[in-house]
Amino acid sequence: MRAVLRGLKYVPVHFICILPDGSAVADFCICARPSPGPLLTGNQRPCWRPCFSSHVASLPGSSCAVLPRRLQPAASHPSSPSHVRGIHSDLVDLSEVHVRVKVGGEGASVFDSATALLQGLFPPNPANRITLANETTIVAPLNGYQYIPVETVEPSNDRSLESWTDCPAFEKHVQAVQNTAEFKEATKNAQPFFNALRDFAFGREISMENVYNVWDFVNSELIHNKTYAHRLPPTFIEQARGYANMREDAIYSDKAMGGIGNIASRTALSSILKALQRIAFNGDPLQLMVIESTYQPFISFFHQTGVVDTHPELKAIPDFGSALAIELRRAPPPDARDFLRFKFRNGTHEDFRTIHVFKHHEDIPLTEFIYRLENSVVDSNREWAQACSTRSTTGATWLGLPVGATTGSKAADASLGVFLALFAMLVLFVAGKAIRRRRAVRLSGPEDRLSAAPSETVVQLRHEKGRLPL
Repeated sequence: MRAVLRGLKYVPVHFICILPDGSAVADFCICARPSPGPLLTGNQRPCWRPCFSSHVASLPGSSCAVLPRRLQPAASHPSSPSHVRGIHSDLVDLSEVHVRVKVGGEGASVFDSATALLQGLFPPNPANRITLANETTIVAPLNGYQYIPVETVEPSNDRSLESWTDCPAFEKHVQAVQNTAEFKEATKNAQPFFNALRDFAFGREISMENVYNVWDFVNSELIHNKTYAHRLPPTFIEQARGYANMREDAIYSDKAMGGIGNIASRTALSSILKALQRIAFNGDPLQLMVIESTYQPFISFFHQTGVVDTHPELKAIPDFGSALAIELRRAPPPDARDFLRFKFRNGTHEDFRTIHVFKHHEDIPLTEFIYRLENSVVDSNREWAQACSTRSTTGATWLGLPVGATTGSKAADASLGVFLALFAMLVLFVAGKAIRRRRAVRLSGPEDRLSAAPSETVVQLRHEKGRLPL
């Protein structure tokens, strides 16, 4: 989720939120990771993409509902150093807020978390009312509930928040990472743990390629299954999380700022930079930009901007409910520049802490931040297709299937391939017969009699007619 507030500005990504901060704040950006609760059916392909929808078991977005308690007082209270100047903190002004939510393979969990966040940022207010012509006063339902429009971002038409799926170049990157000596060494070292974990995975594939799904399942069961929680040996969840962190960090990062491994943040940053530029412009009413997405952009962003060089602990999957706040601050006169301050909150159990990008030890000028990133940011679906080495901007083939689509079974893939080949041959055969039949058709009427050879009856009648007397 991404948010930007004037005075302070926020821009969220995974479940990403953006929130404001202090010294003469002009705008605010927050990036937050959603709080889906346990994902009962969520499963992610070892390569990159979710195969099934993720369903929230209970209390969806509970940690994202807690997040506004930290953001709202700081942003709305005039005495706060993070006060966002000019923003309406009681009744929302819809021209000041823009919300984008990733709607991809994980189902409704991201959307639910965004809704929880917005309910906390803009709670019901009895002042949310109108007076009709007959002087009747109507209060919004639920004692003044505030309805915030949300722009859903679907990968079928916008690749900015889910750019790593159906991307052939990224798939090659994944295979290259998994073929490195470091990855193979980690796989070898993890085998004793994987063997011990087998009885707690209930038939799921246990491998380094699938370790994220394994950890996700174990974590969900540990939270919601009392019997499972009593049986799981100590340190198993920590070990599973450690291997998942290592694998996901290696996959969603790249040594080059514009490398394909950073594709998650390269596309998400397009929306963030545009929002920051809008907020920095005094003639634009936008005050808050919120982007709700998944954990991949967080990992890529920390690598792309060099944050992991000074904070190596961020080489990991952010906890649920995490948030990255980007504050746009206006320097006091005579300096007319805008500066950015980045604050990160990992999960719901710690406060926001300031982090620095590009090895700066203080706030970075907005112009420098844009200058450093502009050549690596992916701004459109066409640029995404070029970066991914695919001709389709949706990642789909002529059959409507995603590039690299698979059933998950080599035997089933082979059978499906044979069936599609036979089906294509049948279509060509039927089309060929239809074309030949059309070419052989003769129109009825005089053309038939002119082109056809005369029958014996016709010839005989002609001879008899010639012998008739005049």
